[in-house]
Amino acid sequence: MAVGCSLGQAIDNEYIAQIVAEHPTRIIGFGLVNPRDHRAREVIRQCAREYGMRGIKLHPTMHGYHFVDHGLLDPIFDQCRSFDLAILVNALDDPYCAPLAIEEIARGFPTVPVIVAHMGTVWNVVEAITVAERNSNLYLDTSGTQLLEVSMAYKRVGPEKLVMGTDWPGSDFELERLKIRKAIHDDDHRRMVEGGNLVKLFELADPIG
Repeated sequence: MAVGCSLGQAIDNEYIAQIVAEHPTRIIGFGLVNPRDHRAREVIRQCAREYGMRGIKLHPTMHGYHFVDHGLLDPIFDQCRSFDLAILVNALDDPYCAPLAIEEIARGFPTVPVIVAHMGTVWNVVEAITVAERNSNLYLDTSGTQLLEVSMAYKRVGPEKLVMGTDWPGSDFELERLKIRKAIHDDDHRRMVEGGNLVKLFELADPIG
């Protein structure tokens, strides 16, 4: 299975919902919401209740807000907590969504799983690893990162806090998987990163057993 969501440039939750409905055993849907939209909480409710999505994606850079804004983000996190949704934050090296800013909001909602996409690459990787290390609900997505960065994260936080991502179509599935294979030699740990952690997080049936 794979997680699918809209790009930040265009919110199309209806399309994601359609794909999930057509391929329920292959695609886990994440909705995309702009917290600056006055209907943001209703969009989250619709994604959870009507579309059966398992998470919400946030893209501060594309939608023009700073992640440290409690007035803007606390209602989003609270709504996700109400519907047991995970949150995926696009967090490339960018002042809008530095890992410390993500931590500032996420630590107030310890039951909401937060996946830091791209783990702050290039310059904020160490910061991302640090916040994942000290917050049980923060996870690091490996997409778009360097091999060295994945190796660093694995050594610091272990396999339990890493989630393989592909950022497809921006990157290539096999290349992203090869990076994980080169960074993590332990088969059991690699299986956790490649899917086991999300199986546990979303309480899915484990195909490996």
